[in-house]
Amino acid sequence: MNFLAHLHLADISQTSLGANLAGDFAKGNIQQFPKHLQQGLWLHRQIDKLTDSHELTRELVRTFPKPLARVAPVLMDLAFDHMLAKYWEEYHHQPLAAFCNKAYESLRQTPSLPEGLTKLAPVMEQQNWLLSYQSRQGLNSAVTGVSRRLSKPELFNGAQQALQKLDTEIEIAFRTFYPQLMAYSRIWARKTPAEFL
Repeated sequence: MNFLAHLHLADISQTSLGANLAGDFAKGNIQQFPKHLQQGLWLHRQIDKLTDSHELTRELVRTFPKPLARVAPVLMDLAFDHMLAKYWEEYHHQPLAAFCNKAYESLRQTPSLPEGLTKLAPVMEQQNWLLSYQSRQGLNSAVTGVSRRLSKPELFNGAQQALQKLDTEIEIAFRTFYPQLMAYSRIWARKTPAEFL
């Protein structure tokens, strides 16, 4: 899952939005991080583990053209954020624009976030990345942005066209898998190991 999905899953599971998003930037043992981040980091890792191992998502990743095989999981995550934003009212009671503001506020208010997220959050808010996922143009911009942050941007050659071509397959996989992930996130939040609370 990518940024918007992690924030959404944090919100519906009533856990810290900032801490959950920090999971993309926090490496190593969870217990080395401040206590207020630990549940969110643990939840983030459970979400990623299930997403990476689920047969639906593995099957979707295999449908990407061979030259994109290495970055297909990243492209799927970005495309799932696009689907979530596009059909947002089906998954959350609050309008997307209001939720985005809430998420940015949470990032500003959460202390001791990993350095990478601390640097990225103001850019994310200024350019309103979360809301931009609603449009195909926003998804394409996200793909370009991710490719620029990696050492081999050429791995993403043809990615935008592939996403457009696989739009129906991506939507079917998202609509089938994401409600399961929402349910799991609520359960995991209730069953977080005591050492991370």
